Amino acid sequence: MADASFEDGREVPLNLGALEEEDLKVISSLIQDAVFPATEMSWRASQRRFALLLNRFRWEDRDAAERRGRAYERVQSLLVVDNVLRVASQGVDRKDKDLVLSLLAVSFEPGEDGTGHVLLTLAGDGAIRLAVEALEVSLRDVTRPYRAPSGKAPDHKS
Repeated sequence: MADASFEDGREVPLNLGALEEEDLKVISSLIQDAVFPATEMSWRASQRRFALLLNRFRWEDRDAAERRGRAYERVQSLLVVDNVLRVASQGVDRKDKDLVLSLLAVSFEPGEDGTGHVLLTLAGDGAIRLAVEALEVSLRDVTRPYRAPSGKAPDHKS
């Protein structure tokens, strides 16, 4: 007897890739308001790969949750940027083991011949800038969805 798999449920895990700026806008909309501990960032220079383990709000499920009167959900997702040449950050204290960051957007600043920068904009004026040889970003859900601890959808009204 095997445990139930993620695919057995009605939710389908995301597994998306972006090789063009327009594709990255879709990923950005799905990871808006994701939170992650600073300790869940990893850059492997030898593999030219930067990865984040995110707790992503399931924007794609928000309307269904409201219609059915059930809780909003989050899911752990892996955001991976390949072809990374350099990483720089602002407003991120990697030594603070308790630091939790909130991701607002991911965007691409094109350079010459397919190069450019992937910019991860964080709440509170923080940012992570990845110099890339070519745009290659993936987003993959790696756990089952779980009830959002706050019980609320993120709200940007001021």
